[in-house]
Amino acid sequence: MDFVMVGALLTLLFMSIIQLALILHVRNTLIDAAASGARYGTLADRTPADGAARTEELIRLALNSSLAEDVTFQETTHSGVRMLQVTVRAPLPVIGFLGPSDGLEVTGHGFWGQDAAAGAG
Repeated sequence: MDFVMVGALLTLLFMSIIQLALILHVRNTLIDAAASGARYGTLADRTPADGAARTEELIRLALNSSLAEDVTFQETTHSGVRMLQVTVRAPLPVIGFLGPSDGLEVTGHGFWGQDAAAGAG
């Protein structure tokens, strides 16, 4: 009887640790994809929409296409620096990849260089 209770408790603990690792992996991958997409969208020959599309592509390649359904971009200015902000909203994976929608929201930033900010690009 004791073995069954301890075994069940250890199994639950192990599965919780695995799920926490999955949540952190998904979060970190989304952050990386958003930041990479924002930087890609600020290249001289690219548009902000290209950056959002690149973010979606990276998420689909690394994780699951359902996590790339809500990717938005916005041009912002911070301390006089023109920036591209790419935001990803995705479900928080609570049980496997299933979970509440909009549970995770991550943002990546990229900034245009001096020439582009001055209007030369």
